[in-house]
Amino acid sequence: MVKMKNFKILKIFILLFLWILFFAELKGFSQKLFLKKPGLIKVKIKRVIDGDTVILENGERLRYAGINTLELHTESGKPQPFAKEAYFFNKKLVEGKILYLEINNLRKRDRYRRLLGELYFENGTSVSELLVREGLALVCYYPGSVKYYKKYLPLQRIALKQRKGIFSLIGKEPKGIIYIGNRKSRRFHHPACPEAKRIKRKIYFKSLEEAFYKGYCPSRECFDLIFPNH
Repeated sequence: MVKMKNFKILKIFILLFLWILFFAELKGFSQKLFLKKPGLIKVKIKRVIDGDTVILENGERLRYAGINTLELHTESGKPQPFAKEAYFFNKKLVEGKILYLEINNLRKRDRYRRLLGELYFENGTSVSELLVREGLALVCYYPGSVKYYKKYLPLQRIALKQRKGIFSLIGKEPKGIIYIGNRKSRRFHHPACPEAKRIKRKIYFKSLEEAFYKGYCPSRECFDLIFPNH
């Protein structure tokens, strides 16, 4: 009876070991497959500027496509909420390291002539993914970057539900405000914001949570009205 019990335990350990080997092989295969993905460029990150922008070793500035971290440098001199956290998190992840760059094919540069794309680790995880998961970056709609918007919005919804990072501010805003969204730009405004009056294709949100869940980003013009106590 004891031998039979020991045999069953040994069998379980063998099966567990085989499963670990299987998943290790699968992970290694996935990694090799990712590294063979067309368009990946091996780059070294010289310096991190803020939560979503870095300088490559060749001097090019790279802006992570489809996401936005809050402003580190403002006119008042006071960083927006979680801008510092995003900066330090990004710095820890990438500065001085070699990663893999995938340039956005539909829109290679923004209006400031920065490269647009994603940075990946060898295992296929992107830096943008980690920022969004921690609630340190907002998923924002930009023309030519729709694939990133669709890719990361589900992750933002999880961070929103968990009240991570930026979303920990939800519930602290004044009650009873109806926010006004622009269906074209997918930005939302405080009703007192002058920009809100010029929106032609409007959509209304009863809360900040609803606006973020639908994939709308706060307008730069009235950020202080949306988050008055930051």
